[in-house]
This record gives sequence, C-alpha cells and structure tokens, in this order.
Amino acid sequence: MSPARLLLLSALLLPALASAQRVTVPVDVGVGPAAFLFFGPVFEDQPIHTGLKISVDAVLDREWLRKNERVIPKRYRKQARSVSEIRISPSILIPDSLIISPKLRDTGMYGVTWKPLSLGLPLSSSPVRLSVGGGLLLTYAYLHSDTLDDTHFVRPGASLGVDLELQLAKSFLISVGWESALYVPQELGGLGFPDRLRDGIFHVGQAYLQLHFRFPYTTRL
Repeated sequence: MSPARLLLLSALLLPALASAQRVTVPVDVGVGPAAFLFFGPVFEDQPIHTGLKISVDAVLDREWLRKNERVIPKRYRKQARSVSEIRISPSILIPDSLIISPKLRDTGMYGVTWKPLSLGLPLSSSPVRLSVGGGLLLTYAYLHSDTLDDTHFVRPGASLGVDLELQLAKSFLISVGWESALYVPQELGGLGFPDRLRDGIFHVGQAYLQLHFRFPYTTRL
C-alpha cells in the first residue's frame, strides 16, 4: 500500500475507533539514549550532545485489524486487509526527543522536539523491521556556553530518517536509527537568520537506540 493510502486509512480509522465500543490495542512505548549533532559552529565546539529518544504508539498490526474489522468502515475493509501495520501516536504533545547535555567542558544544551506530523513506510515486517520515515518538527533548545553565544534555538523543521527494529519477544523490541532534521536557519545569540548558512544552526543529526515495551491497553482511543 502506498504511503498516501496508508495515511488516508489511518485517518479513516481514527473516527471509527473513537465511536466504537471499548477496544484493546497494543501500545508500544520506546525510550533510549540519543546523540545529537548540531552541524556548524556548535559541532565544531562540541560534536555530540546527549539526550533521549521517545515514542508512544498504538500498533495496529494485521492480526489486530483482522480481529477488529468491525471498527473499520465497510468500504475500507478491503484496503485494511492489505496493510501489514499502522502506528498511531495518541497525542502530538508527547515529545519526540529530549536534549539533556550538561556543560561538562564549555557548552551545555537542554531542549525538546515535538513531531506533530509524521509518516513511516515499512520496507520489511517483523521480526526485523526496516522503515524509512519523515515528519514535521518543532524544536526548542537552550544553548549555554563559554565559547559560543548563549542561544534560545526555536525553529520548525522537517526530518527524514531510517529505523531498524528487532523484535526479541512479543512484548520487547530494540531499535536503532538515524534521523536528519533540516530547520529554518537561526543565528547564534539571537532569533534571526545567520549571515551565512554555515554560521548558524540549520541541520541536526540524531543517532539513537531505543528499548521498546509493548502491552495491551483498553481504551476508546
């Protein structure tokens, strides 16, 4: 199924689930360490800043869709049978990542990134799942430094990444991934645009490792 049809089906499922009786869905909670690379002056000052990668998703796999076909509008059930998995985040307020990088030498950074809109495309299925995805971002980070201008980084952006997930048990998984985020460029020490792209913040790379725990959750979604 194409990404556009998958996104459409996800959108159609949400009101159907909301109006249905109580249903039990598998919820996947992932958390783990992340390394952030702020390319430009911040990278030259300190290549890696640390933090956490977070994810919370309702996982509607093929088995769940088959057992709960009643919650899907009849005219969309055929499309649902061709889907291997749909993941739906319960809230856009759940952070995608946290930057927690104390000043051990010259520079420290603290911040949070939200991903209000995202779309993933699985290239393989469990127990080894490779997927690519992208989304829209909003990041706030406070940089305090002895060598760089203190900066409140506040910018929207877009991301593209790849994720490799290994299912070790039905309720426990491990994933590793890389994500590149491109932001509206911002100067250091202010909220304006840098005179030169390389003198500001515009590209942030993120490498991460996540531990995933899955459990059944009964709700109206």
